[in-house]
Amino acid sequence: MPPRPFRFGVFGEDARSPKALLDTARRADDAGYATFLLRDHFIEEPFGHQLAPLTALATVASVTSRLRIGTLVISNDYRHPVMLAKEVATLDALSNGRVELGLGAGFSRAEYAQAGMDFDAPGVRVGRFEEAIRVLKGVFGPGPFTLSGKHYTITGYDSYPKPVQQPHPPLLVGAGGDRMLAIAAREADTIGLMTTATASGVLSTGPEVRLASAVAGRIDHIRRAAGERFGRIELSLVTTVVIADRRRSAAEQFARDRGWSGISVDDVLEMPSIFIGSPDAIVEQMHARRERYGFSYFVVMDRALEAVAPIVARLAGT
Repeated sequence: MPPRPFRFGVFGEDARSPKALLDTARRADDAGYATFLLRDHFIEEPFGHQLAPLTALATVASVTSRLRIGTLVISNDYRHPVMLAKEVATLDALSNGRVELGLGAGFSRAEYAQAGMDFDAPGVRVGRFEEAIRVLKGVFGPGPFTLSGKHYTITGYDSYPKPVQQPHPPLLVGAGGDRMLAIAAREADTIGLMTTATASGVLSTGPEVRLASAVAGRIDHIRRAAGERFGRIELSLVTTVVIADRRRSAAEQFARDRGWSGISVDDVLEMPSIFIGSPDAIVEQMHARRERYGFSYFVVMDRALEAVAPIVARLAGT
């Protein structure tokens, strides 16, 4: 089977005003990025304040014609899946079928607390997430949908509008733990492999989950859970790209800036989500990581949009 073509997305993390939002989206569109993505958080920590994703993405859709729009990721507990399905289907209709729905189980204990929501145990949140996927796919489909589940009860609901993309907009699942990865392997079109730890209810950015061995282990887990559908799943990473002539010095500085200790420069350079070097070297690294792990969809932060654009121009679609 030939490798899946490269795609690139832009994370609009610093797009906090109408001007910044639309300017970033237009620049991403002009540079050949495939997707423009937004987070789903309503408190400042740990990513900074964010615009509401679905409303902001509708605005982006109105000023672009090619760029696909998506979430990375919608937190399942923040919206009932029937309401989310209607919003997403409407957005898909208004954008002429350009929506990619990224979904996760939710992780921020502080966010739940500030909103007065119960922060259930991980197993409960993941179970609810898995059931929500059934609701979303059922509601997106033709005709009335009924489900009597542990977390949701839907009775003869026939949604309007139906999404342009059938049977449903592409589903990305953001996952890092074994159970979430297994659900993603069974249900997702794209798996956004997390390189941060969130099980404790706070974001941990330590190096352990980024190591090549850790990532390889999670890819093996996906492969086993997916079975014959593994070859149809797109694998994605949120990446850090550092353009530098002196790779090893840049990797040392990268680790120091993050307070990482106990890992070598080679460990940093081999992390699948970290790309350090000249544009030519990074092109080679992306090819190598697609071949070794299967990653073909790389997402960069909006502040790196211009720096990575020449790499996008060389690789996108190849």
